[in-house]
Amino acid sequence: MDRIYITGAKGMLGKAAVSVFAERYDIFPGDFHETDVRDAGAIAEEIHRAKPKFVLHLAAMTDVDGCETNPEEARRINAVGTKNVALACRRCDAVMIYVSTGMVYDGRKDSPYVEFDPVSPANAYARSKHEGELAIRDLLSRFYIFSTCWLFGGGRDDKKFVAKVVERARGSRELKAVSDKFGSPTYTADLARGMFGFIESGLYGRYHCVNTGCVSRLEMAREIVTAAGIGNCSLVSVSSDEFPLPAPRPRMEAMRNYNFELLGLSPMRGWKEALGEYVASTFA
Repeated sequence: MDRIYITGAKGMLGKAAVSVFAERYDIFPGDFHETDVRDAGAIAEEIHRAKPKFVLHLAAMTDVDGCETNPEEARRINAVGTKNVALACRRCDAVMIYVSTGMVYDGRKDSPYVEFDPVSPANAYARSKHEGELAIRDLLSRFYIFSTCWLFGGGRDDKKFVAKVVERARGSRELKAVSDKFGSPTYTADLARGMFGFIESGLYGRYHCVNTGCVSRLEMAREIVTAAGIGNCSLVSVSSDEFPLPAPRPRMEAMRNYNFELLGLSPMRGWKEALGEYVASTFA
């Protein structure tokens, strides 16, 4: 059985990936706190010892506002750490799989981004993730970069947008939600399965991998409330100016899986079906 080494295996996406990839591969799970990707020697030695066919690199500093207030640490983890993993992959001839972000675009477009749109990272987090992409391209010829956005998942351990909306909607008759930011809500289980089904293709390169569609946070919150069976809370549309944050967020983060479409593939279902399934199975 081929082996896959997964950094950040204990994170929200990491747990979903371990569950999915275990169907076909021998999993060697790494975690940031056990083998620090900032330590080039340590990560190289561990990956070399694992002798994997693939390395799925998920370990990252994902706190967008934390990255903005500490951009050097974001760069150490997301850019230098990714370079270290890429060097380790080159040493043991493993295919690298990297998950990036829709925030690499400037957010000014009126429709979902495609892979051929120019990048202009919106904040320190996005810059560090893009620098990771560049390191991979410089060092490797065999890699997959999957860009995604607005991830949800985690089940009962969920502490992100979906869980917060459910908790607040159940405790209040009114909930404010932003109507001027747009994205493609993406289920971690679907992202993991989308990557899983493609990495043996040998069609290396950069791909968007999101549940299809483009919605505002308000529309996403409305679907969460409906799927959770909460009927006594009204959703109120507000501007993102009501929730000032350290890191600027792009207006548009939604993406189209255009490179998959060009290949005649449709690996990702619609966001509403995915979100409804997740909420109903976790919070209803």
